[in-house]
Parts: sequence; structure tokens; C-alpha cells
Amino acid sequence: MKKITIAIDGHSSCGKSTMAKALAQQLGYIYVDTGAMYRSVTLYALRHQLIQPDGTILTDELQQQMDQIHITFQLDPASGRPITYLNGECVEELIRSLQVSNHVSPIAALPFVREAMVAQQQAMGQSGGIVMDGRDIGTVVFPNAELKVFVTASAQVRAQRRYDELQQKGMPADFDDILKNVQERDYIDSHREVSPLKQADDAILLDNSHMTIDEQNQWLLDLALQKIEES
Repeated sequence: MKKITIAIDGHSSCGKSTMAKALAQQLGYIYVDTGAMYRSVTLYALRHQLIQPDGTILTDELQQQMDQIHITFQLDPASGRPITYLNGECVEELIRSLQVSNHVSPIAALPFVREAMVAQQQAMGQSGGIVMDGRDIGTVVFPNAELKVFVTASAQVRAQRRYDELQQKGMPADFDDILKNVQERDYIDSHREVSPLKQADDAILLDNSHMTIDEQNQWLLDLALQKIEES
């Protein structure tokens, strides 16, 4: 049976990564969290003082250091799911902080950052059998993907999900700050000059505002199996 490429795009905090990870595990495919890649670059920039207190990014310095940023994914033996490593260090929890969330969209909008990450992503998906989620997978990274899904939900719902996630992890969280962050990221992601967030013409829309995780996972699995059978 042919292995296809599955591209899942959509707004922040829509549960794209949760969906994509579950689908890859069910199909025996490779999962790549592109959002985690941009978050890792952001974490690197914060650690190396390449983002100023006022939010200004030292772009020249960051561009010079891009070849020092190596992002990989390894399977967690306990969960069977991939976790993110930055230069050999597990950063899966660190890259989910609000500090990283507040700076990731401007970092991800930089052309040289996107160019470097897209090249890595395309290399990962050359042989098919891959599930990748992000903002521009179906439009830029894999425009010929056999299955494209665009996920959305209301800003209020997404902020509540993010708040609950941070609370469960024992991390500081303020709902109003998170809602503001979600709305700002939507604007930046949709209006950036390079690879703006938009639904591909042939993508299938999923609004999961009122769906449970199990419901959305089953919806996606049924759709993927149908596409695989047709391929």
C-alpha cells in the first residue's frame, strides 16, 4: 500500500500537533512538528540574547548562527511519540512556555529562518509516509501532498485549551494574556510576507471548536484511510 504525505495546517493552539501525532502513530508514519522547530529556533534566540527586551530581533546575528541550530525528533519510549531536541537537548517542555509563544511568530516570519526550516522539512518528507503540521505545509513545504487539512477553532476556545494545558503542567498561566497572544499570533501568521498562514485551495477544513480529541482523531483517521485507499 502506498504511503502518502499528509499536511495539517491551521491556527495556533488548534490541537494540530495532538492530531498529527495520533494519526502518525495509528498509521505507522513519521511525525514532524514544524511548530516545534520554529519554537526551538526562538528558544535558541532567547538563550543567546538575540531577542531584545523590547522584542527587537538581532536578525544579522541570528542569521549568522542558523547553521548552529540543529533540531531533531526522537521517539519517547514511554509514550511512543516524538519529542523535540535542540542541539541534542530535550526541549519539549521549554518550547511550550508563554515566553517562547510570545516571540515565535516574528521569528517564524523571518525569510532566512523559514528557508532553513523548510529545507529540513522537505528533506524529512522525501519518501512519503509522513504527517507534518504547521502553518504552510500544504501551501509551501508539500504543495503536492495527497491529503491536506486546515484546522481552526475560535480564539476563545484555543486560549482556554492553552490555559488548561499550562495549568496541568504546573506552568504560570493568565487567560487574558494567552487570549491576547493567540489573537496576535493569528494576525502575524496571516499577514507576514513570507509563507503567510492560509488554507490551501485543495485543503479540507476542520473546525474543532466543539469536538473532543477522540472525535477529531477519528475524523482525521477516517479521512486519511480513505485517501490512502484512493492513492
